Amino acid sequence: MMSPILLIELLTEELPPKALNNLGKHFAQAIAEGLEKTQLIDGALNFTAYASPRRLAVAVQNVKAVQADQQIVKKGVSVAVGMKDGVPSKALEGFARSCGVEIGSLKIINDGKQDVYAHEFTQSGQTLAVLLGDIVQAAVKKLPIPKVMRWGSSTHTFVRPVHGLMALHGNQIVPINVLGLDSSNQTLGHRFLSQGAIVLSQADDYATQLAEQGKVIAQFAERKNHIKSELDKIAGSLNATVAADESLLDEVTALVEYPVVLQASFDEKFLAVPQECLILTMQQNQKYFPLLDKNGKLMNQFLLVSNLQTADSSHIIHGNERVLRARLSDAEFFYKQDQKADLASRLPKLANVVYHNKIGSQAQRVERLQKIAVYIAGCLNADKTVAERAAMLAKADLLTEMVGEFPELQGVMGKYYAQLDGEMPEIAQAIEQHYYPRFAGDTLPESPIATAVALADKLETLVGIWGIGLIPTGDKDPYALRRSALGVLRMLMNYPLSIKDLLDFVAAQFPANLLAENTVAEVADFMQARLAVLLQNDFAQDVVVAVLAQRPDRLDDLLAKLQAVQAFKQLPEAAALAAANKRVQNLLKKADGDLGEVRADLLAQDEEKALFQAVQNLQPIVQKSVENQDFVSALTELAKIKPQVDAFFDGVMVMADDVAVKQNRLNLLNLLANLMNAVADIALLSE
Repeated sequence: MMSPILLIELLTEELPPKALNNLGKHFAQAIAEGLEKTQLIDGALNFTAYASPRRLAVAVQNVKAVQADQQIVKKGVSVAVGMKDGVPSKALEGFARSCGVEIGSLKIINDGKQDVYAHEFTQSGQTLAVLLGDIVQAAVKKLPIPKVMRWGSSTHTFVRPVHGLMALHGNQIVPINVLGLDSSNQTLGHRFLSQGAIVLSQADDYATQLAEQGKVIAQFAERKNHIKSELDKIAGSLNATVAADESLLDEVTALVEYPVVLQASFDEKFLAVPQECLILTMQQNQKYFPLLDKNGKLMNQFLLVSNLQTADSSHIIHGNERVLRARLSDAEFFYKQDQKADLASRLPKLANVVYHNKIGSQAQRVERLQKIAVYIAGCLNADKTVAERAAMLAKADLLTEMVGEFPELQGVMGKYYAQLDGEMPEIAQAIEQHYYPRFAGDTLPESPIATAVALADKLETLVGIWGIGLIPTGDKDPYALRRSALGVLRMLMNYPLSIKDLLDFVAAQFPANLLAENTVAEVADFMQARLAVLLQNDFAQDVVVAVLAQRPDRLDDLLAKLQAVQAFKQLPEAAALAAANKRVQNLLKKADGDLGEVRADLLAQDEEKALFQAVQNLQPIVQKSVENQDFVSALTELAKIKPQVDAFFDGVMVMADDVAVKQNRLNLLNLLANLMNAVADIALLSE
């Protein structure tokens, strides 16, 4: 028969919603692992975490009431030290005394190195009641709580005041004291829907009794799934979809103990305001779930999650509708106010907005963005005038009321206001999309104009912020330079642009002597490192290393190279050629002076003549394939040279006594290396 369930619950005041799920997981994990470490688990570790606004709890299965007895071996001094001429040393006497036994009771064992005196005894297992208090206290201390608080006259601290402690093993209360509270088998249910204490007679009744008597769905995941199911069901009945991300669903789940999903609505007149504003205020300020029709347009219905179940929910619905109306009226007001001035008229005020005290104002930054965007547009054969105006207006919406209230809407509102100002569609699009991609996997800018402004924005940030010494360290990256670099790299994979030329041009737009001397080189290295991170999930590490070893300056053919090298790696000749390439590179490191042309008259052996001929035959074929970005063909052709390479290394002594012959053979190997590494450093595939 397996041991019973152990239930631990901390009953608290409302816990911080954004941290609740994480707190619940850590609390449960720490207690379960503490029980396992103290050998109180009978079999496999199995537990369930519970977390609701007013409680953290865990139910651990198969918990023993008493540890098993343990055979303890306490090792002491070595025999050589412990006994001198048949007389016990002071060290041995002290060891025996510390063990509470006579010297004659000690045993001699070998510890793997030498014979030592040891005291062997059986230690009786301790009870759960003795050990549990420390386990729970340790779990509380390990919780990821940035700020703690005290309550009442207590000296104890926790993220919120704690008012109850339950510790129930099967049907037995485990007497412990944690945070100044004595344990019991009682808890409280929903703050309004439950009355009086809930008394548990069995630990495994916890979730059922809380749901039935206390109107609390204690498990976070179960509550979340219930909310999502109800949201989807109501949305489906309206032929709508719910506009909400996982974080909103998690936060709402952490705010309610007995969720009830209700449908409400707002005045259709507010739909004249850009839907991004309405959606943001509903989600961010009110934790509501907006609804989108089949065309992705916002509907004037929305869903809310109440923590109350009532016979008539109309008063809850109407109350929330009134609150939302006030919020939407604010958004409508901001939108109308902003239209009283066009974007261009706001530009002078950017001189009063500090970008960084070492780099200057947003107005100065916009001047740089214009020049950079024009340069990139020229490289892309896009309209320089359009790119310049898009860059000029890109930051103007920072001065609008709407963006002041909702910073997340910068770019989005700029697009809408540009459209209202009669700007070209390409300009309005670029104003919004110059922030793309905003996160990993986000959409890239759609047009060359938008791409030019987006690259200008991110490259200016990268070079400028790095150049004044604000380099990312560890998990600190306040200016999101890693994200900017990844965004730049993703865009460059679609366009034939030189990384070096871009960085040089961007750096030249800053005042003289402002940026550190090695800024461009360091940013280039940083981007190469981020490129490896970007590619590591889609390609084998050695393939990525082989391709990036050549530090590609253009990335528009990078994916094709990676795919080709990955395919080459599967060829039967690949491993031998990679190893040969590595050998070639090692030999070339021994070369004295510069490597030059191969002299045919110095090729004495048939093997080196054959290799030289094979290289000459392959060079134009491989070169043409590389120029056409047909890297698969280039590497496939390269595989055909394996017999000549093998024969050369089997029959030719490269480091010959004749200096001219040796130099000529090194020149031949250099020619071979250039051919073999036309796509990637394939020597790195052998590692």
